[in-house]
Amino acid sequence: MASFDNQTLKERVYAHLKQEILDNRIAPGALLQEVPLAESLGVSRGPIREALSSLAAEGLVTITPRRGAVVTELTKHGFLEAYQVREVLEALAVRLAVPRMSDEELDALEGPLDEMLRCSASQDDSGFFEANSAFHEAFVVASRNAKLLEVYRRLIGQMAPYRRPSALLRGSLDRSIAEHRGIMDAARAREGDRAAELVIDHIRVPQRRLEALSEEEFAQENRMRSQPLVPRPAEDRESAHDSLSSADASAHARGPVA
Repeated sequence: MASFDNQTLKERVYAHLKQEILDNRIAPGALLQEVPLAESLGVSRGPIREALSSLAAEGLVTITPRRGAVVTELTKHGFLEAYQVREVLEALAVRLAVPRMSDEELDALEGPLDEMLRCSASQDDSGFFEANSAFHEAFVVASRNAKLLEVYRRLIGQMAPYRRPSALLRGSLDRSIAEHRGIMDAARAREGDRAAELVIDHIRVPQRRLEALSEEEFAQENRMRSQPLVPRPAEDRESAHDSLSSADASAHARGPVA
């Protein structure tokens, strides 16, 4: 494994490890030992320790006194809790944002929507994730509430490893795009409460399907998450393949499909 230069050492070690976790090359439950990691990356233990602390703050890694750092396990209960919190945060953001959004900000929502359409047609799953995340975050940014944006971004980062099971739970991309369009239309009409209700309905689609799964069924789905999804129209499920940028790039956490 190529070593890192010293110019941006801390940031690059953090970005690399985060990408490895999000791309499932370091699996949930894996033990992250400082010495082997430092040797494989050609760095001292200091940057490794700092990177692990940052990952723990985001919920991607769990640090215990005796065992050390372990990649956080994904559970149905944890996923459901995250969706419930996301629902509340986004509904609040939309209610705050709609009365405050400028016409230019509303027009800018067309960009992510058009990109979702393009990515759906070309089966560009990575691009769809990016556009989906941009659409949802636009309302949080437009809420003009810095604390809300901080909490939201942290939650989305914690949900990033759930992208693959989220894609299975979401279902049809066409339905998802239509729901996004409805949210935007309500925002354009300055109907904040209506837009918030549509956001709640939109986010509850995967929640309802998740609630119907047992922990064992969720674990089975999650074991498959490193494999590309294939189109299964009969089951109304989308194709989604977790794709990340190179290890040297910034590890931007894409949220789940919703």
